[in-house]
Amino acid sequence: MKYPQKIDSFDILGVRINSLTRILTIEVIEYWIKHNIRDYIVLTGVHGIIEMQQDKHLRNINNSAGLVTPDGMPVVLLGKSKGFSPLEKVYAPDIMMDTFKISPKCCYKHFLYGGKNGVADKLANTLRQQYPGIQIVGTYCPPFRPLTDEEIDDVTHQINESGADIVWCGLGCPKQEHWMEQFRPLLKAPVLIGVGAGFDFLSGEKPLAPKWVQHSGFEWLYRMLSDPKRLWKRYSIIVPKFIYLVVADILRHHYISFTRKQN
Repeated sequence: MKYPQKIDSFDILGVRINSLTRILTIEVIEYWIKHNIRDYIVLTGVHGIIEMQQDKHLRNINNSAGLVTPDGMPVVLLGKSKGFSPLEKVYAPDIMMDTFKISPKCCYKHFLYGGKNGVADKLANTLRQQYPGIQIVGTYCPPFRPLTDEEIDDVTHQINESGADIVWCGLGCPKQEHWMEQFRPLLKAPVLIGVGAGFDFLSGEKPLAPKWVQHSGFEWLYRMLSDPKRLWKRYSIIVPKFIYLVVADILRHHYISFTRKQN
């Protein structure tokens, strides 16, 4: 049994998303650790869904994950429009903070993989100050290229020797999804979870949007304005494309339903 209770899923443009809340996501993480269920979690938002339209392998990684969280209000609203509940935005900073808060008491061990040079170490120091007794058992900042066979063996050894329960992978989509697929068979840690820019947000490297912005559906705009040089091109393509594909998909389903009724 993979979950502590039944968890439904829905589909957006061929991409599977689980109907989740933050609390339920934490319950799944704890359940995997307790029962040593080795799997991985993908946090999927609009960016990931668009990437998966062109990359079938990436979509297969997502759809094969033990858990796929709705990482963004557009995803949540589409899921609710399909009648799914309970359902709320479940994204990296929230899940990380929720898990870190309970870790000293539960003795969960964390490994931080990814991020720019020094960011994982900075986050580890921040967490040790915020949550006395938390066990950050390792960090690793990979190079901006594929790992060599020797580096793969070294990383695998480091993580397994650390005794980590959770490996947080901050490489960004789609690198972290491909990394989790590659390393899942090699690692003993029950939980692998891709958290994108989560290291940057919680270490203070990048600003977190205010809560009301996070739940407005316009966090993408806040992030773009905070880092226009890097994100302007991405969001100027992704947002219109997502709207177009979703509307086209809805119209197609309505047309199919209408023609079936006519026949």
